[in-house]
Amino acid sequence: MKFYSTNNTNLRVGFKEAVFNSMPQDKGLYMPVSIPRLDDKFLNNLGQYTLPEIAFHVAQNFLGDDIPADDLKAIIHDAINFYAPVVKLEENFYVLELFHGPSLAFKDFGARFMSRVMGYFLEEGEKQLDILVATSGDTGGAVALGFLGVPNTRVTILYPKGKVSQVQELQLTTNGHNIRALEIDGTFDDCQALVKQAFTDNELNEKLRLTSANSINIARLIPQTFYYFNAYAQLLREGISKVVFAVPSGNFGNIGAGLLAWKMGLPVERFIAATNANDTVPEFLKTGVYQPKPSVATLSNAMDVGNPSNWVRIANLFKKEPEALKKLIVGYTYSDEDTVQSIEAISKEYNYIACPHTAIAWKALKTYQQEHGAKDTAGVFLSTAHPCKFPDVFTPEQADKINIPEQVNDLQQKAHHATSLGTSFAEFKGYLLNNA
Repeated sequence: MKFYSTNNTNLRVGFKEAVFNSMPQDKGLYMPVSIPRLDDKFLNNLGQYTLPEIAFHVAQNFLGDDIPADDLKAIIHDAINFYAPVVKLEENFYVLELFHGPSLAFKDFGARFMSRVMGYFLEEGEKQLDILVATSGDTGGAVALGFLGVPNTRVTILYPKGKVSQVQELQLTTNGHNIRALEIDGTFDDCQALVKQAFTDNELNEKLRLTSANSINIARLIPQTFYYFNAYAQLLREGISKVVFAVPSGNFGNIGAGLLAWKMGLPVERFIAATNANDTVPEFLKTGVYQPKPSVATLSNAMDVGNPSNWVRIANLFKKEPEALKKLIVGYTYSDEDTVQSIEAISKEYNYIACPHTAIAWKALKTYQQEHGAKDTAGVFLSTAHPCKFPDVFTPEQADKINIPEQVNDLQQKAHHATSLGTSFAEFKGYLLNNA
């Protein structure tokens, strides 16, 4: 498979180069030259396959001969070794639980696959790989666990000071070894801007072998298609063949992966982009004007993104048919008050505790079904993180219903360390050079 840059459609690089470079020097994002459509026999019989089998088939169609079949199979079985169940809450209303991986967030799909792909491509004697990652909450934890102990790699995580939950911060700062954390006195957008600027800085790229583990890396996006196909497979087993997905959306990698799956032939009726007060994309879908804005801090912190990186990929997917994009995606935006009310409603109605991001997706799906609901179409909202990661959001009664995983209790006992920096690129660059 060859990849081009969204800023240069004539560029051609292989998968290995796209993974290690992360972002082209022209500041675009890598996209596949062609998106393979999966054969109808496979799509119509998805219900017969397991998650690893689905993942292998999808990945092999994307990557071709870039990774031999047996090696790709081994990577997938090692990376995707947890489940992602679709849970029925009421008639035609389901939740897709994506928090059963080691970091308790959907980012485990992308981070674990990418770390193993990078480890596979790294050859003995090569220069150390320096992985930079900006996180608004969950990405950093997934990447840290994905790369922890991977030889010849070092991960630097940038997170916004005071804007991640206590559990999320512990997941970023307690790893040690080849993982280091930087607490940035700013927003996620500031963290993301520092990482992006680093990739286009000549001196840094001469002295360090930089790559990214954010969803700007195409190796993060491909494995996120797996769980859309797998969710549909589970619905097919229940005799359901029509589905809409409601996706909590921040940097728009998650819904971008869903759209890739749709392009590959997954028969999704519609995607619902559910955002918090950071409503750049819902506003665009309403007005046709794309206007990035400074991010606003909310209870659903992993979605606090005012200028989502992956939107350029989505726009690129639909550059020849922009009207089709607006027909396929509908956007809803909700306040913190809406979020708290939704958490309470979910708790009372289903005795189910949802994290604040998940609650926003639930609210968007409820709204959508009231406006557009069809009796033969199932609605699935994505639960992107375990609720235990956001203890300050819940009432005591709600918190009592949360089963705390053992790995979270273990985090409390570990030493943690982070280096504090401002938002100056010169300061960040100096840190990287002085600690090379």
